[in-house]
Amino acid sequence: MPNVLVRNLDDGVLKELKAAAKAHGRSLQAEIHDVLRNASARRLAETRRLSAQWMKRLRGSTQSDSAALIREDRDAR
Repeated sequence: MPNVLVRNLDDGVLKELKAAAKAHGRSLQAEIHDVLRNASARRLAETRRLSAQWMKRLRGSTQSDSAALIREDRDAR
């Protein structure tokens, strides 16, 4: 499993991570793992939510074939 090195981490951020780790009863490393795992899951969930919104907006609309439009434009020259 790969390792990650974080340089120049703000002292306040480290202090908050340590406090969160203590509150959750786990090590700093376990807390950081959880933070990163949750951040990744939130991004995926947000992407899915936005995708569903766009699919809902586009549902029922017809889209033109851009290749045909480009071909038509080229042939007109």
